[in-house]
Amino acid sequence: MLRYTVEDMTCGHCEQAVTRAISTLDARAEITVDLPAKLVEVKTSASPGSVVAAMREAGYTPREVRP
Repeated sequence: MLRYTVEDMTCGHCEQAVTRAISTLDARAEITVDLPAKLVEVKTSASPGSVVAAMREAGYTPREVRP
C-alpha cells in the first residue's frame, strides 16, 4: 500500500484528477482518497516513482507517507 499526502488537493475536482492520473497509469489500481485529510492510498503494481510522476503530471505535489 502506497500512501501520500497531497496538500494541494482541495476539492472534488482535485480528487477526480488525482484518481484519473493514477488510473491511467494502472487501470486495476485500488485508490482511496480522504479529501479532508489530503491523503491518497494506492494499491497498485506500478512503481511508487511512476505513481508520484503521474500525480505531478496532473499538477499536484504528493509526499510519501512512511509507516
